[in-house]
Amino acid sequence: MSVILDKAGLARMIVRLSHEIEERNEGTEGVCLLGIKRGGEAVARRVAEAFAARGVFVPYAGISIGMHRDDLVTSYFIPEAEKNEIGFSVEGKRVVLCDDVLHTGRSVCAAIDAIFELGRPACVQLLELIDRGGRELPVRADYVGKNVPMSRSEFLDVGFAELGGDDTVVIRKR
Repeated sequence: MSVILDKAGLARMIVRLSHEIEERNEGTEGVCLLGIKRGGEAVARRVAEAFAARGVFVPYAGISIGMHRDDLVTSYFIPEAEKNEIGFSVEGKRVVLCDDVLHTGRSVCAAIDAIFELGRPACVQLLELIDRGGRELPVRADYVGKNVPMSRSEFLDVGFAELGGDDTVVIRKR
């Protein structure tokens, strides 16, 4: 087991990512955050809180991608259908799609499908807390907290207090 990020490092990373979003978009006007449930939703919430600490409101919500996954829907397993109701419009907005770990790229593609069911954003930018490599699809994040190249025999455990974890990122052997 190897600790990649502790609680303080995770907090600093979130603040840095919020500044990168603001800089790239020349402010936060028209920016919203959508987090892939569950870990990505925690990331989106924390980034929104980092903005709020500076007196800036950026709307955020979590989105479910279960019905959009190409690798989960089989004759043996059908994910639970969950309608995405986020409480604001993505129409014409700059959507920052948030997730905790970028690996194959399949979750990102499913999330983009889910976003376009909500409306037509001006653009979709991708924020990943950790990029572990191993892409199967041509997906690249616009904002990356940390690049952690890993083998397939390693597992990345991202813990968030709000999800019962301890605000750490740890590599474990399978």
